[in-house]
Amino acid sequence: MIGIARVAALSLLAMMAMGTVRAEDALKAKVGVLRLSSSAPVFIAQDKGYFRDAGLDIELKFFDAAQPIAVATTSGDVDFGVTAFTAGLYNLAGKGVLKVIGGMSREKAGYPLIGYFASNNAYAAGLKTPKDLAGKRIAMTQVGSSFHYSLGLLADKYGFKLSDVKIVPLQSLSNAAAALKGETVDAALLPISTARKLMDDGGAKFLGWVGDETPWQLGAVFTSPKTLTNKALVTKFLGVLAKADREYHDVILASMKDGKAPINDKTKPLLEIIAKYTNLPVEQVVGNCAYIDPDGKLDVKNVDNQIKWLQEQGFADKGYDADTIIAKDYVKAD
Repeated sequence: MIGIARVAALSLLAMMAMGTVRAEDALKAKVGVLRLSSSAPVFIAQDKGYFRDAGLDIELKFFDAAQPIAVATTSGDVDFGVTAFTAGLYNLAGKGVLKVIGGMSREKAGYPLIGYFASNNAYAAGLKTPKDLAGKRIAMTQVGSSFHYSLGLLADKYGFKLSDVKIVPLQSLSNAAAALKGETVDAALLPISTARKLMDDGGAKFLGWVGDETPWQLGAVFTSPKTLTNKALVTKFLGVLAKADREYHDVILASMKDGKAPINDKTKPLLEIIAKYTNLPVEQVVGNCAYIDPDGKLDVKNVDNQIKWLQEQGFADKGYDADTIIAKDYVKAD
């Protein structure tokens, strides 16, 4: 009996030692994200251990706006960024210090993500729909941000001049929400996860969804040329994301009706993960599930359109296009 116990103990120690070696051998990486459903596959992969199982030791670093993630990726503070396209991101990529390696969230009809919201006073004064935004003071995170591009698409759709709108860049989602509630702006573009509490508290009025008005490729996965030299890391990271993209799509997105996901035995585990990382109750997450291509594809044509638009507006440098900034060995083009 003593011999058997000793063998068992030695076996356990050997297994523990092997586990330690595996942990030490894991490829380490930091990933910059926002606490939004647009990063849901990252949260799923982290929480369910998919990264760990693939031999990756991933640390998530959270930001309050998209552009700082791009800057952190170029500086090496994070190895990968998963967030929305911005003029700043494009300019960094145009200089060769960032590369797009995959697609993430999209503005798509039927999948609430970014919305147009009016202050109570502006709504009472006649700001009832997105097309009424012409001539108004509108809060957003930054000039040249995804919110700015969304507003530009809206202006083109309804035939008003973007120059007639007063853009108020407030650097963070929380600042934009506070300005809307405080009536210092007429409207704001905000993700529903940020705006929902405002609406629940009676601090803002909903006008419409960007995805319903002007669908487009909102988010991407990107990295630095230095990280790209570590092919094993990049390949494993994207492989895990592809698995999580598919699971998120097939379990959550495929079940959605009228912009909401049901809460049932199949969806609840993933919804709870998203809730955990976005600091929202599950009951709010169900109406806040961003569309993500199940294969992680990138709408390259739309990316090129974004770059051209930003260059025409003077928000982005000239001299580069989508082909310049994409790592073709990794991107699955749509």
